[in-house]
Amino acid sequence: MVNEKLVQINSTNWESEVLKSEKPVFVDFWAEWCGPCRMVGPVVEQIAQTHADKIKVVKLNVDENQEIAMKYGIQSIPSLLIFNKGKEIGRTIGAAPKDTYVKFINDSLSK
Repeated sequence: MVNEKLVQINSTNWESEVLKSEKPVFVDFWAEWCGPCRMVGPVVEQIAQTHADKIKVVKLNVDENQEIAMKYGIQSIPSLLIFNKGKEIGRTIGAAPKDTYVKFINDSLSK
C-alpha cells in the first residue's frame, strides 16, 4: 500500500525530513521481522492520512539505519517518537490502538 503522506526515511534524509522539518514529525522506528511493528504499520498509515495537516509521519527501518536508532537509544520496537524543531518532544514504546497514538501526539504537541 503506497501512502504519499507516509515517508520512508533513512540516514541520508533523516536531517532534512526530521530534524529540519517545518512541521512536527512522528517517527515510527520499526523492523521487517517485528510482529508488533507490522500491527502498528496500518495505524501509522491512518495517522499519516488523518493528521497530515499538523504533523509529518515517517518510518525508519532500524535494521537499515542502526546508527540513528542507537543515537536515540531505541532498544525496543516499535518505538514512536515525536520531534519538533529538531528535538525529541515525546516517546512511546510498543503497539497500541490508534486512539492512544493520537492522544500521545496531541499531548506531546501541546507541551
